[in-house]
Amino acid sequence: MIDLHCHTLHSDGTDTSEGLALLGDEARLSALCLTDHDTLDGIPGFLAMQPKVKVRLLVGTELSCSFLNRSLHVLGLLVDPGDARFQARLVELRGRREDRNRRMILRLAELGCPVTQADVEAQADSPLLSRVHFAKALAARGFVRRPQEAFVRLIGDDCPGFVPREELSPAEASLWIREAGGVPVVAHPGRFAGGGFRWEEAMAELQREGLEGLEGYYGEYRASEQKYFVNLAASLGMVVTGGSDYHGGNKPGLRLGRGRGGLQVPDGLLERLETQQKIGSYR
Repeated sequence: MIDLHCHTLHSDGTDTSEGLALLGDEARLSALCLTDHDTLDGIPGFLAMQPKVKVRLLVGTELSCSFLNRSLHVLGLLVDPGDARFQARLVELRGRREDRNRRMILRLAELGCPVTQADVEAQADSPLLSRVHFAKALAARGFVRRPQEAFVRLIGDDCPGFVPREELSPAEASLWIREAGGVPVVAHPGRFAGGGFRWEEAMAELQREGLEGLEGYYGEYRASEQKYFVNLAASLGMVVTGGSDYHGGNKPGLRLGRGRGGLQVPDGLLERLETQQKIGSYR
């Protein structure tokens, strides 16, 4: 069993990268890929654990894109952590995130929910701030009862406190990932848009823009969703991947490798992913 999607405190998770490697071992995973948002900062500590654990440790990241006027997440799996150009591009992305955060603070103040940069930073263990940390800050200040409520009322994608940031196109994200030796994969497609969204058409378009796979196994999918996306990938000839999207304490009840309890990502998916990586390297 493998897990190709998880986060540490270097983005919006709560575990150290070293601790995550140990958790992967405890879960008896055969492979684990760290995919923090817009950063590879946790990777050195993660890979340094390889001599101490049996689970195979892999490198990845998760990038935010704009597609059909919505935010779409793209996993960059098996990227080269030593690729200087890719690292520089991630630094640029984090700059865009910081600009969005400043504008979100202003927007929340206009809505009568003032939080400061210091309030948000107090909820994070790394310099990279996300909406998870804003949600915790809003709860700490008493504007919502629980962090989850902040996403429902204030800072979710369609809420009054949401501020978009300048995001990549799927084609641009795919190019960056392939140039760094990785495989671009659509993350949790079933969580991208509401009812009535036609994923057959959307995924075909994303494939034309350079996406090579999709996350057919996911920690919060229903069985019907998993079956649908695995079959969709097969019909398009795309790579299937899977992961829990583990965030530690920021997603209570969701376990590494098992998601909400029923997740089982087959080991054989990694071999297909690595084959796709080799194909990409010849382009």
